[in-house]
Parts: sequence; structure tokens; C-alpha cells
Amino acid sequence: MEDTLAVLADIHGNMWALEAVLADIRRRGITRVVDLGDSLNGPLEPGATAELLMQEQIESLCGNDDWVIFPPSGRSSPTLEYVRSALTPKQMAWLQSQPATRIIDGHILLCHGTPQSDEVYLLEEPLPQGSVLKETQAIQSALAQVAQPVVFCGHSHMPRAVYLPTGQLVVNPGSVGLPAYTMTEPFPHKMESGSPHAKYAILSQSGKQWAVGHIAVPYDWRKAAARAQENNRPDWAAWLESGRA
Repeated sequence: MEDTLAVLADIHGNMWALEAVLADIRRRGITRVVDLGDSLNGPLEPGATAELLMQEQIESLCGNDDWVIFPPSGRSSPTLEYVRSALTPKQMAWLQSQPATRIIDGHILLCHGTPQSDEVYLLEEPLPQGSVLKETQAIQSALAQVAQPVVFCGHSHMPRAVYLPTGQLVVNPGSVGLPAYTMTEPFPHKMESGSPHAKYAILSQSGKQWAVGHIAVPYDWRKAAARAQENNRPDWAAWLESGRA
């Protein structure tokens, strides 16, 4: 299916989830895959994940993995140092080469958060108990300088497709590797997809319109949770096994 695009995001070093998603993509006959970033950071298998993305030559973004390259002052952590120590010089160089955004085929914009920032949600307004869909005007404002009819974003880990009055289609494929999490910034909040499955999206063109499929793939999430436990992240283990935060 050469006219179908598979879009991944937020793998977070979950090699087991990535392998399952790539196998599902191959089964569907899809040959083109892109990745929206946050591919390596987490207490799982960053090196093996990087190696697989490099081997498959997947067009990727950096996302918040820029923290791995340039740890923010005062924000280092055992998990971040684990990721940095796990990567080979070749893998680190690959990560450093990944851009913040990409335009593919002239009509699809890939970004991690918004086109302007990897740390801002494009579609979600975070709340302490979860999140809500942003007002249309706020989404359109963030995309005011974007001419492409299709925009893919990640960061929130929430599968979603939004159609704007401008005619633009905005899609979050969900997270391949981390189905739920909590954050302390900009204030304490949580994101939860509700299931432990590895999520991704497919895009195809039907006449003059775009069709989106949100896919949830089973894999051995207990193995991923066990690795998180080994690396002293019981919070990650719980998120991985439940899809709840």
C-alpha cells in the first residue's frame, strides 16, 4: 500500500511495543513509516530502540529527546542518565540529526508538540484529572503559519483526529510505547489512553479526502513493565500494564 502512511510517536524506548507495531505495519502491506519523536527517553530499551529505528531507516523527529542530547539544567534524573549511558556514539549522532519538524510529500506537516514547541500540546488542554480538547480557535492559532492540509502531532500520547474549519486535518497517533503518564508541568496533570496497547495511526487518501485509522496493537507489555521495575520506575510499570495513570 504505497499510498498509505504509518505514523508513530512517543515510543519512549519501548522496543517490544515498536517491534509489534512494525510487524503489524508489515502485515498491512504499508511500506512508508514516520516517527514524531520522543523515541528513546525512558527506563526501558533506548539503545535497541534507536538501533531498530536506524535499521528501518524511519524518517523521525527528535521531540523531547533533545533532553537526552542536552540535559536541561537542574532537570537531570537517573532515568535520563540511564538513557544517555545506553546510547552508542553512532546512536547519539543519529538522534542529534533528527529535526524538530518535517514536511513530507508537500502536504503533510510532522511535529512533536506544536510546530513552534515540542513541549506544548497542540490538541489537548491538560487538567489535573486528565485533559480536554482545546478550543478550535486555539488550535487554529497554533497552526496559523501552516499551509499543509494534514498535520500530525504527538506529545500528549492521546489518539485523536480533529477536523478544523480551515479544512485542515490534525491527527495524534497516540503513543507506541507509553499509554499513560503523569506530569508536574505546567502543573500536575495526567494523560491516560485507557489500555496498554501500542498505538499508532495510518493515513490514506480517498479521492480528495483523507482517511485516518487509529490502531491499537497487543504486545508483551508485562515484559516492558518488568524492565521499568528493574530500573526503579514502578510508576512506569503501572502505566505500561494498565494504560491508566
